This record gives sequence, structure tokens and C-alpha cells, in this order.
Amino acid sequence: MSKTRSAPDIWLIISILSLLGIGMVMVYSAGAVVAFHDYGDSFYFVKRQLLFAVLGLVAMYFTMNTDYWVWKKYAKLGLILCFALLVIVLIPGIGAVRGGARSWLGISSFGIQPSEFMKLAMILFLSKLLADRQAELGSFVKGLVPPLGIMGLAFGLIMLQPDLGTGTVMVGASLLVIYISGAKVRHLASLGLVGVAGFIGLVLAAPYRLARITSFLDPWSDPLGAGYQAIQSLYAIGPGGFVGLGLGMSRQKYSYVPEPQTDFIFSILAEELGFIGGITVLVLFLILVWRGMRVAMTISDPFGSFLAVGIVGIVAVQVIINIGVVIGLMPVTGITLPLISYGGSSLTLMLTAFGILLNISRYAR
Repeated sequence: MSKTRSAPDIWLIISILSLLGIGMVMVYSAGAVVAFHDYGDSFYFVKRQLLFAVLGLVAMYFTMNTDYWVWKKYAKLGLILCFALLVIVLIPGIGAVRGGARSWLGISSFGIQPSEFMKLAMILFLSKLLADRQAELGSFVKGLVPPLGIMGLAFGLIMLQPDLGTGTVMVGASLLVIYISGAKVRHLASLGLVGVAGFIGLVLAAPYRLARITSFLDPWSDPLGAGYQAIQSLYAIGPGGFVGLGLGMSRQKYSYVPEPQTDFIFSILAEELGFIGGITVLVLFLILVWRGMRVAMTISDPFGSFLAVGIVGIVAVQVIINIGVVIGLMPVTGITLPLISYGGSSLTLMLTAFGILLNISRYAR
């Protein structure tokens, strides 16, 4: 492939920075009440988000100016390290429990989620593996079983935490990479049936997951229990109307919507900024996905193409699930909205990944 690189895709940069800016404003607006109540500082969440945004932007600048094929050499090492972290986080006394999942490593209030980093590590490794084995992709045993086995092992470790949401995003983005790499549809369809059966088993194995499914179908059947989050989210979105109640004027963030600065930040955004604010965010995500897929389709290097698809896939799957949950089309899963929701590990990882995508865009036709 050509080593001559041009400027990174300007539309990608605009959409990323615009979403990041909106996210900073909304983290403060949605989280100020909870931050003051819990920490005595209404700027608690936004100050920490700003710190991780700066770290993420530095990382994005670095990866944007580092030739993306360099990461191919470290893909296997990165995957092994992430697997090690997923095992370490499960050890009582080392991994911290937050939100019912033992998924954090860190000191005091600062921590990282190894499962977040596994998403990017898995995409990097699968892109390398599938680019190197394109001739074998038509074979079920040689072409499909190895990547699916590695993905399944990572998903299993994530489910031991348990963290179904992050695991679902990783699997969704990974399957997208496997599909576009040339895997046969009939093989994927057969495994899809097995996956659906396994998913049903996971739901039935945990009462709280089953409660989320039943509450999704009829949240008002348990308005103070399993259906509470979905109902309060809709109560936020509805009054927003076309132009919203005004920035900072949300009523639902006053201890009605749980975690308004993370999983349900879009419902607060819709309440304060209305349909206009909500559709603006969605359009920016669509631009990001469109330009990212355009990069994947116009670069001649298979590794770069698969990697671009995987990064875009992480974003697309996460946005679909988060927005679906917020507007009541999907069961509650605990997925944040990329670049918008509060969260250090997620924000830093996404900006790092976007830097890689921007670097790939420098070599696209």
C-alpha cells in the first residue's frame, strides 16, 4: 500500500469534537445535582470528565499521527494483557465492585474498566488475524472457529463480572468485522442461532436480567422496581418537546432518573434541549459512522479496512443500544453513550480509537 498520507478526514474531526463538547456540557448539566448531593461539589463529574478528555485528546493526537499498521505488531500482546486484566479484576480484594459488577481496577475513586479496553484490543487482534488469513475464511474450522473462540472466551470473562452490556458491544463489533472480512453467511447464521439460545440462557440464569426483559415489555407492571428506570426516562423525554425546557432546567435529574450523567444522559439532554438537541446528537453520530465506513471502503489495506469497521462498529452498536434503552425500545443494559456520558475509561478509550481511525483516513483514497 502507499505510504503517502494526507490530512485526516475533517468531517470525522468535526463530529468527534462536537460530540465531545456537547458531552462536557451535558455531564455538568445532568450530573450537577447528584455531584453536589454526593460529593458537595456540583462540578465534581465535569472536572473529572475534563481531565479524562484532555488525556484522551492527547492520546488521539498521538494515535492520529502514528501509522496505524504499527498497532498490528502489538495486537497479540495487547489482547494477552487485556485477558490478564480481565482475570485479575475477578479476584476479590483486587477488583472493585461498582453497580453490581466486579469490573474495576484502581485506587479510591480513580479506576479503569479492563472490559472497555478489551473492546479495542479484540478489534485490533481480529483485524490482524482476519487480514492474515483471508484465504481460509471460507473454511468453518480454520477460518471462523479461531476468531469466534477468542471472542467467546473474552465474552465469558466479561460475563463473570457480570457486564452484559459491554460484552454485547464487543461481540456486536467483532461479528461485524468477521462478517465484512468474508466469512460465509450460512456459517454465521448457524452460529447466530446458537448465540440466541445462549443469550436466552444467560437471561434465564439471572433473575434481575429476566426482570429487565419483562419490565421492558411492560414497565408499568412494576413502576417502582424493574420498570422504574424506563418510566423515569420517558418522563424526561416527553416534556422536552421540540425545543426542550432549557439547558440546566431538567426536573428528572433531581433524583428521579438514576445515573443521569451516565447511562441515561440522553434522556436529560432530550428534556433540556428537546427534539432539536436529540436529533443534533444523532446526526453527529451518523456523520461519524458514515465517514468512518467511507474510510473503511476506500482504503486498500485489509487490516486498515477491518480495523476501521471495528472502531465504527463499537460506536454504532453502543449508540443503538443506549438510545434504544433510553426511549424504551430495548431492555436496560447499562451502556453509556460514547463521548457524551460520564466515564473516564470509556472516554479515553474512544478518543484513542478515533485517533487510529483518523490515521487510517489519512491513507484512504
